[in-house]
Amino acid sequence: MWPFNRPAPVETKSDLTDPTSDSWEALTAALASSTTGVTVSAESAMRCAPVNAAVTLICQSIGTLPCKVYRKDGDGKDVDDTHPAYALIHDEANEWQSAGKVRELVTADALLHGDGYAFVSRGGNRPFAIIYLPRDKVGLNHLDTGEPRYTIGGRVYTPADVIHVQAPSLGGKTGLGLLRAGVDAIGLAILLERTSASLFKNNSRPGGVLSFKSQLRKETVERVGAAWRAAHGGGKSGGIAVVDGGGEYTPIAFTSVEAQHIEQRNFAIAEIARLTRVPVTMLQELSKGTFANTEQQALQFLQLCLLPWLKAWTDAYRRTLLTVEERATHSLEFIVDDLLRADTATRAEAYAKFRAMGAMTSNDVRRRENLPALPDGDTLGSPYTTPGAPAPANDNPEPKPKEAAA
Repeated sequence: MWPFNRPAPVETKSDLTDPTSDSWEALTAALASSTTGVTVSAESAMRCAPVNAAVTLICQSIGTLPCKVYRKDGDGKDVDDTHPAYALIHDEANEWQSAGKVRELVTADALLHGDGYAFVSRGGNRPFAIIYLPRDKVGLNHLDTGEPRYTIGGRVYTPADVIHVQAPSLGGKTGLGLLRAGVDAIGLAILLERTSASLFKNNSRPGGVLSFKSQLRKETVERVGAAWRAAHGGGKSGGIAVVDGGGEYTPIAFTSVEAQHIEQRNFAIAEIARLTRVPVTMLQELSKGTFANTEQQALQFLQLCLLPWLKAWTDAYRRTLLTVEERATHSLEFIVDDLLRADTATRAEAYAKFRAMGAMTSNDVRRRENLPALPDGDTLGSPYTTPGAPAPANDNPEPKPKEAAA
């Protein structure tokens, strides 16, 4: 069932001017004004370097992590690549987009605006495509019980048909994505970037005051100002100034606040890191980064930032792609091993310990390293002992007790 063949409902003038309508809410959500006076939108926010870095990192991480369908098998579980949902979440979501690309787009909407949507198209009772839905194509309402209803192309759908991902930190409340919850922090970061750009546009030199002892007419002031800017503005700054007519040039020195511009920009980056829960070192602010804490913050990125998003995705997948009966026998999980990969020496040491304790076979290790399996590699035992071999000789035997004297 494709919901895009029906025309979207026509918005009336009252819808666009009524503060209680969905159209008005969507309009105000797209443009939020910060205390700094900077208007924050999705486009302006993504032009801000720390915001772009944080959003891109989260979305691309979720898009690149593989997701699989598992079937319970006794106390364990096995990959069920025959399930119709497997290809949709692991390979191709539809004929023109991969599963990872759809996750990236939906996550970006949820992160920036609070909600992201995708439609599950079915043939009979089997899902055969997942289609990304822009936020402005979906109308969201709730029943008295709180259960959501989604209006797409003039038709109402239940949660079983629509993948709805919300920003995990919002507690289920819609409309408070990063653009609204962090409007002041983003506005400050944008303002600091603009200030820095303007500063370097003027060759990192503050302005000054050109004064004259006698009163000048308006036309003279404009002519002198234009001549001064032509002689000493832009790339000509730094030359020797010649002032006639009793004029005097007084440069304006940096204030203590302006002198701490770098510290202010680092603070703005830290604010974006707090809002998105991305470790500040992963936004390339390395003033306090070390080899030790950078590795730990990479683990923190997975545990505190990504895992809530991955849980939101697996819940949405489970609700829309598994039947009620399948939910008791199947599960969906993201494979996060690549984010936990240590360096080669550390991995080798860990594998050796797992092999020695009999927790992993050689083929288990080879699969982790993307190597082909060996014919005799499924034996679970320590490779450091030979089955049936005699115990090694004791090079330092205990001394025999002396015989008692006759």
